[in-house]
Amino acid sequence: MAEDEKRAEDYRIDPWGTAVRIEYEKLFHYFGVKPFSELLPRVRQVFGEPLHLMRRGVIFGHRDYEKILDAYERGERVALVTGFMPSGKFHFGHKMVADQIIYYQRLGFEIFVVIADAEAYAVRKLDRKKVIEIGLYEYVANLIALGLEKNKHTHIYFQTNYETPYYRLIQMFSRKVTMAEMEAIYGKIEPSKVIAALTQAADILHPQLEHFGGFKHVVVPVGADQDPHLRLTRDIADRFEHELGLARPASTYHRFQTGLDGNKMSSSRPDYTIFLTDPPEVAVRKLKRALTGGRATVEEQRRLGGVPEKCTIYEFYVYHLIQDDRELARIYEDCRSGRLLCGEDKKYAAELLAKFLEEHQRRLEKAKDRVLDYVEPPPF
Repeated sequence: MAEDEKRAEDYRIDPWGTAVRIEYEKLFHYFGVKPFSELLPRVRQVFGEPLHLMRRGVIFGHRDYEKILDAYERGERVALVTGFMPSGKFHFGHKMVADQIIYYQRLGFEIFVVIADAEAYAVRKLDRKKVIEIGLYEYVANLIALGLEKNKHTHIYFQTNYETPYYRLIQMFSRKVTMAEMEAIYGKIEPSKVIAALTQAADILHPQLEHFGGFKHVVVPVGADQDPHLRLTRDIADRFEHELGLARPASTYHRFQTGLDGNKMSSSRPDYTIFLTDPPEVAVRKLKRALTGGRATVEEQRRLGGVPEKCTIYEFYVYHLIQDDRELARIYEDCRSGRLLCGEDKKYAAELLAKFLEEHQRRLEKAKDRVLDYVEPPPF
């Protein structure tokens, strides 16, 4: 076995990990992910203004995204598939996915959003009724409040309450995948995760079936930890190219939202995670405890400057709180030069965060009354 192949096998990513940290450059080196920044000029040419997450390097990698740009430029139909596991409350890490969904909806993409309730029940072992409730009133409701529109080109579904051809795919896919292949991608894997992985493959590939519209150009925006599912799905698409006419999906990868203690933001770590349902005063208290890129003393900060690249406050600006790139650049330079101290910085971020949450939560209360217009929940 070549040295790179051995190291790639040793470097497995757990898509079900709750606080996993990814060395992003290894996705480029071992798994063939390409830098997204190389495509920014074409994104501007084809789509117009890139999403802020694209411009700022938060969306850092892709597979075959140039094919999506080509298809869109030719006027062909293009679909987006992504989803959420309803295992906890909707936080700012989830908002990054929502921002991408809404961006593509406004470009005219067909939108498929899966609520992965089967996976939450089987893999996370969560209460069934609670999973459905969270899916509706945390995930779907927040998507609506953030701006997802209801139209004939937008499809939200629960994994356990969809249409027959989707389930047929799961069964068929099992024929052409071996346990050895699954273990090479995921490591030691139990039956619930095998089913979850095959179900995710059906989530990603089913829009290509004529029953669901026959979309041959599909892009999947995900966090970096979900790449194992994309690798499996691309292999499955190859194996069913002639039988079902499936093609490899494209994908984009975004960085994790950092938790307030410097680890991955996760619903399972509520003290270090800001939820979009947190009362503004609670969210502000959490934010003010966040790690920063500041120095040990004020004098040292003024002399040496801060390190915004290590600051969770600056990350909130980049990902969520500041849309104007010029304002973001000013804050960056003020931090690096020592003109901006951490206390002042946190105060400004807290003001922006509180304002966002107050406005969002007003929309969210109205959105909760509309969730059943967007999706049909499972009956049990």
